[in-house]
Amino acid sequence: MGAWIDHVQVAIPAGAEAACDRFYVEGLGFALEQKPPALAARGGRWYRREGAAIHLGVDPDFRPAKKAHPALVLGDYDAVVARLEASGHATRPDAEVPGVVRCYVDDPVGNRLELIRADEG
Repeated sequence: MGAWIDHVQVAIPAGAEAACDRFYVEGLGFALEQKPPALAARGGRWYRREGAAIHLGVDPDFRPAKKAHPALVLGDYDAVVARLEASGHATRPDAEVPGVVRCYVDDPVGNRLELIRADEG
């Protein structure tokens, strides 16, 4: 029996769901998933794209994750980066890992994400 990650949870402040929908769905290409009713009452969002799932959980003591982050490998990396840039989300290219094309971007509430081009590394 193997091990795998089912999802990554990222904290958000209360009321940030609509802004996060625009970023994660329109910008990154995730689909919004329905949460079970008991969990939906807490706020937050669930997103899925191919094999990756990100859950956003409302944290009353929210502080954006500036160091810890999910890293997403994207087959449409260039298109995603262009969409994010066009919608006002600045990406920060990083060339510190030889042979890997990647960048960092902050979601609407300041959480850092790493984006990696799938055909690299």
